[in-house]
Amino acid sequence: MSKPLITILGKAVRQVAKLRGGGSALPGLVVERIDPNFIKHTLASLPLGVVVISGTNGKTTTTKMVVELLESQGLKVFTNRTGSNFTRGVAAALLGDINIKGELDADIAVLELDEAHAVHFVDQIPPKYSLILNVMRDQLDRFGEIDHTANMLRHIANATTDTVVLNREDTLIAGIAKSLNHQKVHFFGLDDNLLSTFPSDNNLHSKSKKSKTNIKADVILFKSSKNYATFTIDSKNIRTKLKLTGVYNVFNAAAALALVRAIVGPQINQTKLINALSQVTPAFGRGETIIVNNQPLDLVLVKNPSGFRLGLQSFDPSGYATMIAINDNYADGRDMSWLWDVDFTSLQSVAEVSGIRAYDMALRLQYDEVTVKSVQVNLKKALKHFIDTNNNQPKRIYCTYTAMLSIRRDLSKIAKVEVIK
Repeated sequence: MSKPLITILGKAVRQVAKLRGGGSALPGLVVERIDPNFIKHTLASLPLGVVVISGTNGKTTTTKMVVELLESQGLKVFTNRTGSNFTRGVAAALLGDINIKGELDADIAVLELDEAHAVHFVDQIPPKYSLILNVMRDQLDRFGEIDHTANMLRHIANATTDTVVLNREDTLIAGIAKSLNHQKVHFFGLDDNLLSTFPSDNNLHSKSKKSKTNIKADVILFKSSKNYATFTIDSKNIRTKLKLTGVYNVFNAAAALALVRAIVGPQINQTKLINALSQVTPAFGRGETIIVNNQPLDLVLVKNPSGFRLGLQSFDPSGYATMIAINDNYADGRDMSWLWDVDFTSLQSVAEVSGIRAYDMALRLQYDEVTVKSVQVNLKKALKHFIDTNNNQPKRIYCTYTAMLSIRRDLSKIAKVEVIK
């Protein structure tokens, strides 16, 4: 079947899926079945090649940052904006951007990819650049022990043809550099004063103190406050206002800056770069704020103990009604025992607990002497009750991935919610 015909068919499936409210990845799945090389052939013409961003936490918001920073330098960027980080999600996103001839008008592709799927992707389409963020114990029932996950990320780095950007503060990620041969390696990192704020998985589970490193980083997060961050770049401290929320997003901003600087090179316009960073907003569900009945409602995605802990640290519960929604579907990870590694005492009170594992979550909160006002497994009913009983105050929901998707769908019926195309 010719590429134009495949494109027409794929676009038709995409349109039907949108009209019927289907999943954003379905058209990509159809096209991949017809032409397994659809992605490879479509991306082959990009002059600056492909960027792969992977790791356990932070892929979606980091990818959004990288795209907007590259655009600030005048580049046309293709990305899988849907947040579907499997290969079929990439194929579906391509169908939305290519013309009827199957041509893609872009200089570079920046792709967020799930660790396991990225391994297969890079074997077929070696990326020119890769950014490896971290490795945490959030889905071990899917990927096995943490060393196995680290090996998948190492595979991605080894398949990269030009430059790899690594997290200096994650021992397993920084160690990937030793296995690389021809690639250029850049690092992003933290100032010593922030090391205890961002423990690696090993530090979190062994309770050992984070040690300093002698590895030089291209971009360092020097300081972070509520609406500002200071980054050390070329031995100079640069302070900027941010729209990003959550300290984890600010650290990932250092990763995005390091990657974009490596891609663009010496001709980078740093003023435009920092200005663009100051305007980046969180990706959907990653600290996103939705206005409901004239009150802000924050959605905070939680996937593992470190992410949940940093989320609680990032958002002051004072004056906010809090809801926690925990599912254990495949995309969330089936093993929720990690909830016992999170300290919830800062919350003091939770207005609503919901999701498939609502009662497990309520029990965990009870052990930290956190008052739980309502437990309702059904997310739709819980969300309505949460909004109705806390109508006149700001609200915040900590939720796992599939719970977040369900909550966003229900919120879209009563509020303006960004549509992910």
